[in-house]
Order: sequence, then C-alpha cells, then structure tokens
Amino acid sequence: MRKKIIFLSIVLMIGVGFFQYLRNSNPEINYERFNVVAPGVLRTPDERFNDIVDYPFKPNYLTIGDTRIHYLDEGPKDGKIIYLLHGQPAWSYLFRKVIPTLTREGYRVIAPDMVGFGKSDKYLSIKDYSHQMHVDNMTQLIIELGLQDVTAHLHDWGGLVGLRVIAEEPERFSRIIASNTSLIAPGPGFFRNIMTYISYPLFKLGIWFQGPATWEEFIGGGSFTGWIRYSRYTDNIDVGGVMQTLGNVSDLERAGYEAPYPNATYKAGAQIFPYLIPSELRKNEKAYRDVLDKWQKPFLIANSDNDPVTSNNPRLVEMLKRIPSAQEITIEGPGHFIQEEAGQEYGQLIIDFINGNPKPFKKERVVPDINL
Repeated sequence: MRKKIIFLSIVLMIGVGFFQYLRNSNPEINYERFNVVAPGVLRTPDERFNDIVDYPFKPNYLTIGDTRIHYLDEGPKDGKIIYLLHGQPAWSYLFRKVIPTLTREGYRVIAPDMVGFGKSDKYLSIKDYSHQMHVDNMTQLIIELGLQDVTAHLHDWGGLVGLRVIAEEPERFSRIIASNTSLIAPGPGFFRNIMTYISYPLFKLGIWFQGPATWEEFIGGGSFTGWIRYSRYTDNIDVGGVMQTLGNVSDLERAGYEAPYPNATYKAGAQIFPYLIPSELRKNEKAYRDVLDKWQKPFLIANSDNDPVTSNNPRLVEMLKRIPSAQEITIEGPGHFIQEEAGQEYGQLIIDFINGNPKPFKKERVVPDINL
C-alpha cells in the first residue's frame, strides 16, 4: 500500500510539472527576427524609433554588465537634476510631455530606460529578470553619471525600483515624488517578518492556481491579480493596448510605446514585471528600516483619483506613509499614467515641489479616438 501511495505521488508530481511546462511554454512566439548582441540579450534596432511622435531627444548609452542602458540627459549640464524613472510597460517616452516644462526652467533631466524597456537592451528569457537586477542597474547608472542633489520622480514600477536605489545611495537624493506607486513591505513585527519568507511562494501558488487571464478578463475585471495573470501567461503582451486602456493615449502615441518591441520575443521584461511585485519583501522592508523610515527630506505622494492601482489598494499609500516626511496630494482627472494626460501640469507640480509648494491640480480627461 505504501509503495502504491509513493508511486501515485510521483505520477501526480510529474503530471503537475508537465502541466506547468505546457502552461509556461510559448509555442507561438516568433523567433525569426532577433537582433542578438550577446548570449540571451536582444537590442531593438534603431530604425524602430525613427517615426515615433514627439520624441526629439538625443539618445545616451551606458554599458552596465552585459547590457547597454539608454537614458535621456536633457537641459543644461549644470542645472539641478531631476531623475524620472518609468514603470511597466512604459519607457522614457512616457516623460516626453513633462521634460520640456522642466528644461525650460533650467533643470537637467535624467530619464533612463530599465533593462527590457525602451531603447535599453532586453533579456530574451523572463528568468533573467529580477527586482534586484533592476535595482543594481539603476544604482550603477546613478553612480557612474555622478549624480548628486537629485530630485527623484518615481512612477509605477519606478517606485519599487527607485526607492530601493535611493536606499542604496540616500546621500545623492534631496527629495522624492512618488506617483501611483509604492514599495510593498510587510512592516515591523514577528509575524510579519515570518510572512516575508512565505508570501511570495504563496503568491505564485495563487497565480498558478487561478491560471491565465484573457485580455478581456484583464480590462473588464477589477482585480489586480487579473493584470498579473494576463501579463504572466500571455504569449504576446499587448503593450499598446495597456497604454490605451490605462493611459488614454492616441493611436500614434500607442505606436511609440510599441516601438521597442519588433515582436513578442523582446517583451519578456514587460511580461514578467507584475509577477515580480512581491518577490523581494525582505529587501523592501530593509530599505524602509535602514533608510526610508528615517527619511526627513521632502517626500510627496502624488496619486491620481482615477488610478485603478492605488485607488483600489489603499494599503499601497499607507506603506509610503511610513516615511516621516511624507505629504500627500491628489490629482483629479487623470488615470494611472498622469504624465500622458497632464504632462505639462505634472512638470509644473515637480517644479512647485522643488520650490516647497506642491499644489494639486485638476485636468479633465479627454478620450481620443482609438482602435483597441
């Protein structure tokens, strides 16, 4: 009887493993159009960016490890530095409406593309992406560019990465503005500390158990796990569709967000990002305890009232309020990608924040004609 139980258990484990393999395989991905620059590393051809609208900025590159990182460096070299870090599935294209407002006032703007996004190199496999990898690369970029007295603007995944970067190099930063983002951590306490060990395995098990979500389930549902299930298991994440659904962008602007991805093989970074959100809770908690819980420099939470992420998850805002100097304003009108719907106004908000007088604003939403 015991042998039968062991045999059945082995068969069950093999079956579950095979089912998981089939679920995670990507048989429909087009592997023909590769621009491979190193083993497992892709680079988007430059011509993909030739015709995108409203992005006249000069590219700059820095090689970190096995990847070439793209960043914008706009405005006077001696200007006070504003660091803009995008989230998922955006890239520095997100800030094209914000940057002119800042540079006209004499600020120097640094806006990198994280690995897997924009003009930066892209890993072929989702296994090469991690929260820590992004933190390491962005920290190294800050160090190699010698940036000091920095105002950091962090959006979406830019918060999860950027706040960890700031915890690594706190003396380089003078103030922080966080929009529609957070740094997820359990908080102090013995039980919560135990949860940091088991939360991510339980999270992955829950996503696996629920299985893939279709595009229709993602855009029609109110659950954030629907977004994670869609992006994790889809063969070809619809980057342009995401930006039109959450960012209210036009068809021409949609093309700008799709430019970094000649085909689905380039999208591993965008695909896996949501799945990594709770992957490093212990490191996030350490960032709070070592640096952010003691942060006395200006810190602004500037969320929009139509953001489905923070408005449906108030705990995200409460986590940031652990920061002693945190103040909060609400921007009325725009959705998740404020920089798309109110770029000039948001640029002025950053300037007002630097000058010590951030004011909320209201911007009526204008829905463009789009073809989803």
